Amino acid sequence: MPDTENKIIGKNPVREALKSNMPVDTLYISNPHGLGEILRLAKESGVVIKTVTDQKLAQMADGGSHQGVIAFTSCAEYLTLEELLEISRKKDTKPFFVICDEIEDPHNLGAIIRTAETAGVHGIIIPKRRSAMLTPVVHKTSAGAASWMPVARVSNLGAAIDRLKKENIWIYGTDMNGSLYTETNFDGAVALVIGSEGFGISRLIKEKCDFLVKLPMLGKITSLNASVAAGIFMYEVVRQRMQS
Repeated sequence: MPDTENKIIGKNPVREALKSNMPVDTLYISNPHGLGEILRLAKESGVVIKTVTDQKLAQMADGGSHQGVIAFTSCAEYLTLEELLEISRKKDTKPFFVICDEIEDPHNLGAIIRTAETAGVHGIIIPKRRSAMLTPVVHKTSAGAASWMPVARVSNLGAAIDRLKKENIWIYGTDMNGSLYTETNFDGAVALVIGSEGFGISRLIKEKCDFLVKLPMLGKITSLNASVAAGIFMYEVVRQRMQS
């Protein structure tokens, strides 16, 4: 269930929010009938549209008159990938990005953003679909870092990776079949790909990675929490750069 603190209920409020360019993340509808203008505005703004049952929508509205539509907004505006690259160019360090491949738990995304901010990451890249958004939970978990860390939300993660490669940025995917992370050179321009909590990096994204890296697993559990693993990889990049 999305965070209730950032929901807009009903046709008129949702329509006005879209017209004012409010950063709407997701639109939930139970029936497209009578929502033509709202759907058009949402599509023009690249808003994710999800169809749910009327019962589900009523549950999300928590007693409010939803009129067949509820919008959920983000707590911060997303940047484009080009804006993220421009920010990176102005830094005095080599490019350093984190790509979240279907990180759906907002607590994990918030924790990743928090660590990324402290590790000097230039920006976070998330997909529009099957990803946690910049919700109040993400902001709270990030301990305020979400207010400082630029986040780009892209419609095609594979195309975003191709764009990064054109900027001579190496793509490092985190995968249990990769090379040991301490034996991998992170000294250049880096984009770390962190996979989803349950399935890791998707096959198509893994195929686009220049390198695959892993953490040693010495116990009976064969995986780490996504945000914990991300933190270890990020600080290995930091460690190597501080020694170079």
